[in-house]
Amino acid sequence: MPLPLLVQLPFGRYVARLAGHGSSVLVATVSAAFGVGLTSTTGVLAQVIGASDIQSGTLNLVLSFIGGVFIAIALYVGAVVVSNSFSTIVAGRTRTIALMRLIGASARSQRRGIAAEGLHVGILGALLGGALGLVVTVSIVSGGQYFGVIPEGSYRFVSPFTLLPVLAVVVTTLAASWTGSRQVLRVTPIEATGAVVEPRLPSLRGRHLASLILFVVGDIVLLAGIGVGLVSVYGIFVALVGGLLSFTGVVLGAQAIMPRVLRLVGRLFGSDAPARLARENAVRYPERSARTTISLVIGVTLIMTFSVTLASFQRIIHLAQAAQPETYAGTDSVLQITVIVFSVLIGFSAVIAAVGLADNLALNVSQRRRELGLLRSLGFTARQVKRMILLESAQLTTAAVALGVVLGTFYGWAGAQSLIGGIQGSPGIVVPVVPLPMLAIVVVAAALLAVVASIVPARRATRVSPVEALAVT
Repeated sequence: MPLPLLVQLPFGRYVARLAGHGSSVLVATVSAAFGVGLTSTTGVLAQVIGASDIQSGTLNLVLSFIGGVFIAIALYVGAVVVSNSFSTIVAGRTRTIALMRLIGASARSQRRGIAAEGLHVGILGALLGGALGLVVTVSIVSGGQYFGVIPEGSYRFVSPFTLLPVLAVVVTTLAASWTGSRQVLRVTPIEATGAVVEPRLPSLRGRHLASLILFVVGDIVLLAGIGVGLVSVYGIFVALVGGLLSFTGVVLGAQAIMPRVLRLVGRLFGSDAPARLARENAVRYPERSARTTISLVIGVTLIMTFSVTLASFQRIIHLAQAAQPETYAGTDSVLQITVIVFSVLIGFSAVIAAVGLADNLALNVSQRRRELGLLRSLGFTARQVKRMILLESAQLTTAAVALGVVLGTFYGWAGAQSLIGGIQGSPGIVVPVVPLPMLAIVVVAAALLAVVASIVPARRATRVSPVEALAVT
C-alpha cells in the first residue's frame, strides 16, 4: 500500500487494521528504540572524544569507529527481531487465510492485505521507538552531566544516521509480512477444514547447507578480522562482516539447531507425561521452536557480546596504559563514558530478550488452543497443561541462554580484540574476559523470565474448556 494512502485512512479503520498486532508493534518499537539509542549515544561519545585531550590518535579513531559498528548492529538486530515476530503472527493465521481462499478470496488479495498490515505496524513501531530512543539518550546524557561523568556541553542527538534504524524497521516489517505471507499461502484452501496450525514447509536442506556455509565462512572472516586488528584499526570492520555472516548462519539454521538442543535440555526436566510432551513439541514443530527461541538467543548474545567486549576492552586499555602511561593520559573519562554506553546497550538487549520470548511464547500458546483442548479431552488436567507449558518455557530459555552465552563470549572477545588489539602498548592477543557477575545475572534473570513468561499463557490455556477449545477455528 502506498504511503500517501496510509495517511488518508480514517483513524478507526487504521486502528482496526492493527487489532491483534499489539505484540508486533511492541517488538518494532523496541527494535527502533534500540537502533536510535545506539546511534545517538555513540554520536555523543564521538563528540566527547573529539573535545577530549587524549593524545592517542589511534584510540580516537578506533573509538570513533564504534558508531559505525553499532549502526550496523542496530540495523541487523532490528531486521531479525521484527521479521521473526511478524512471521510468528502470520504463521498462526494459516487456517484463517486458508478459509478465506476456500470461500473465494484470491491469494494475491490475501498477500496484499498482510503486507499492508506489516507496513502499518512498521510505521507505528518505528515512530514510537524513534521517539523513545531519543528520550532515553537525552535522559542518560543529562544524568551523566548532572553527576559529572559526562562533560558539560551542547550535544547533538539527531543526525542522518539516526533515521537509518527507523527506516530499517519499516522496511523489514514490510518485508517480513510479505515473506511470511508467501509461506502461509502454500497451504491449500481445503486444509482450512482440518486442524492445521503450522504451514507445511518444503525441504529445508538447501537452507541448512547455506546456514552452515555462512557460519563457517563468517567465523573465518571473524578470525581474519582479529588478525588485521593487530596491525590496523580497520580490523573491526572485517570482524563485523564476519560476525554478521556467522550469526546469520545461526539464525537461518535455527530450525535445525534448536530442536536438537531442546531435546537434550528437555531430558533435564524429568520424564513424566508433561515433560515428554514439552520435549517432543520442540521436535514436532521445529520452525515454531526456532521462532520462539531466536529472539532470546539474539538478546542473550547481545548482552554477552557487549559485556565481554567492554571487559576485554578495559583489560587491553589498562595494559596499554601500564606500558605507555604518557600516551593514554586522559583516557579514564572516555572509559567511563564507554561503560555508560555499553550499559545502555546491555539494557536494550535485555529488553529485546524479554519481549521476544514473552511475545512469542504467548502467541504460540494462543495459536495452540485446539491442541491444548485435545490434551484436556484426552485426560490431561489443567495442572498438567500448566506444567507442560512451564517446562516448554524452561527448556526454550535454557537452550537459548546456553547458545547465546557461547556465541556472545566469542563475538565479544573478537570485537574487542579486532577493535583495539593493535593500539600502542597493546599486549596483542588477550584471553577473553567474561564478567562473572553479568553471567550470573543473565542466568538468574532468564530463569525468572521463563517462569513469568509462562504464567499468562498457561492461565489463558487452562481457562478454556476442552469442548470450547476444540471448536476454535
